[in-house]
Amino acid sequence: MGPVLLLISTLLSSYFHSGRTIDVPTTFTIRNITLAIEPNTDVIRDTNVTVRCKAIVSSSGEQPLSRSYTIYKDSYEVYTKTTSSSEDLLYPLPQARVSNTGKYKCKIDIEGRQMVSNSKKLTVTGLSRPMFHINKGVVTEGEEVTARCAAPQETGSIFFYFYEDSKEIVEERVSSNQAEVKLRFSSAGIRRIHCDYTVLITPDSIKSSESNIATVSVKELFITPVLEIFPEYNIYEGDRLDISCTIRNSPYSSQAVNLFLSQGTQLLSNGNSKVNYSMIALAKDSGEFECRLEMGNVVKVATKMVSVTELFSVPTLTMSPAEVFPGDDMRLTCRSENHASERLHRDEVTYTIYPLESHLSASRQAGVFSGKTLLYDFNYTCTAQAKGIVKRSRILTVRPKVSVSQPKISLLGKVIVGRPFEIRCQSDRGSLPINYTLWRKNNWLNTTTVKLPDEQAVFTITIQRSDEISQFMCEAQNNLHANGILSKSLNGTVTVPLSDPKLTVNPSLADIAEGDHIHLNCAIRGTWPVTFKWYRTGIAQPLYTTTSKQTSMDFQIPSLGSQDSGTYYCEAINDANNLVRSPSVTIEVHMAMWKKAVIVAACLLVVAVLVLLLVLRFKAKRDAASRYDGTEGRVTNWTRDSVASLPADISNRSSYSIQPQCREALQWEGHEIIKQ
Repeated sequence: MGPVLLLISTLLSSYFHSGRTIDVPTTFTIRNITLAIEPNTDVIRDTNVTVRCKAIVSSSGEQPLSRSYTIYKDSYEVYTKTTSSSEDLLYPLPQARVSNTGKYKCKIDIEGRQMVSNSKKLTVTGLSRPMFHINKGVVTEGEEVTARCAAPQETGSIFFYFYEDSKEIVEERVSSNQAEVKLRFSSAGIRRIHCDYTVLITPDSIKSSESNIATVSVKELFITPVLEIFPEYNIYEGDRLDISCTIRNSPYSSQAVNLFLSQGTQLLSNGNSKVNYSMIALAKDSGEFECRLEMGNVVKVATKMVSVTELFSVPTLTMSPAEVFPGDDMRLTCRSENHASERLHRDEVTYTIYPLESHLSASRQAGVFSGKTLLYDFNYTCTAQAKGIVKRSRILTVRPKVSVSQPKISLLGKVIVGRPFEIRCQSDRGSLPINYTLWRKNNWLNTTTVKLPDEQAVFTITIQRSDEISQFMCEAQNNLHANGILSKSLNGTVTVPLSDPKLTVNPSLADIAEGDHIHLNCAIRGTWPVTFKWYRTGIAQPLYTTTSKQTSMDFQIPSLGSQDSGTYYCEAINDANNLVRSPSVTIEVHMAMWKKAVIVAACLLVVAVLVLLLVLRFKAKRDAASRYDGTEGRVTNWTRDSVASLPADISNRSSYSIQPQCREALQWEGHEIIKQ
């Protein structure tokens, strides 16, 4: 064995000396992980802060475990590290800034097993004062100035704000701690410029103090726009206006200059150094003209007011007579009421009617046109023209008067006796306004006037009987005739509410027996269709339901049994939505006749047997007595007297076991043979 052990020892020694190890699985568990912020969770800027992540892991074996740490700030990953050391993970924040404010937590991952620590919030207070600088202290209008605002040693997402006096003029967001912007000033004067900044800390933000103030002196740029209009005064419609927009003291710089000539919101022309524009003046052109100069952000404006005298007024188109019927003669007059007599004679104005195919002819008098009224509405307009100026009148609509047509009378909705309903009266044609009057027989009820096309004449009425519906008529009148036109009589369906419900039984209640068929008839007064329902007291659901165009209906119960005895009633409802209920009827089902016959027959059979037994017994006793007195074989008639002479044990018998039903059967010539 010695050489074998020596060989094994040598092989193991050479294996370990070759650098190879035997992998033995390590069992571990992550017991806990915590996060701490040192020296405190609330610090001021420039404090050295450390985020400590401490994990407690228990494992078997001596082999070190590979640990992966991750630090999160506000749910965002900010630091990762993989180590085999069991020492705490340290995440330093030297000279902490406000941007380091947030909630921190850490996570450990060992071979796929993970654990997350609690979270703690770090709050850093204090921002550095911003530093503001401009590259020029004296500039001219429109000249560019470079302004720079810095937040010394600050980090994070920063918004910079630039102010002129207290008014914010620029906002800039950058990823560094300084921002640079270009500023231009459009007017002369002294400008006081400063800045501040805000550090964004989700979901909040922290604002810094204000920076130092820099002063910029802006000198006026002696360049001005010049607006000239010829003629400038005594301008009449039809005159030509010549307008120019130019620059005085044009700069020699390479900066572009733009000129804009406009009137109100209408841009007339534009150019670089000079703009010319010509137009024929109209009265609507009165107003302000503007020459606008733009050079960078420098804007200078020159304006002038222009007043244009109207040569002649806009014509008006009128009709006479004011009301016409189709085919009547009518006259349209087109006239300009005012004109500039110093420039224009009234006869110089010419008038034209439109449309040209309107079949109206011009009369000798200027602006007057005559013709026949059309059968339908028609739109007319006219123009007045002089010295190249054309003006159009407003549209005149000629609406021929139309006599009112025979009105139609109709119902709106349901008509129920005793309840209000509506009647509508309407004519298919007729010029407005139209007066509608509702009549009942020859009695006036009400009058309403329809003035608009979408109006309706509606009357609210109540009737007490269905035949009253035909008594109504309506009358229409539109003042074109002395008398109005009557409609036809009103026609429509009238619903009478239900009343007088009654439940009857056929056959009569006294004759109802088992096995019979009965009919429960429910009858009412009112308008169909009617919905009938039959009920039996004690049963919630109806026994039968039907809808009919009749005012009475039957419900049949075939083959009655004793279980059908009870109290019955019916209900009815129609379109008037009134529910009525009949008085109750009590039904008692008697025993069937065949059952009574069976009982009587059985009783008679019992009585016959009993009588036979009595007779046999009596005969036996008599025979015995005959043998005793020597009268054997003598026939004795059984009479009423002989009955009285029966033996005492028979004639005086007071009780036998006979049913009460058999009592009627045990009669003999009106006398009871056997007493109960």
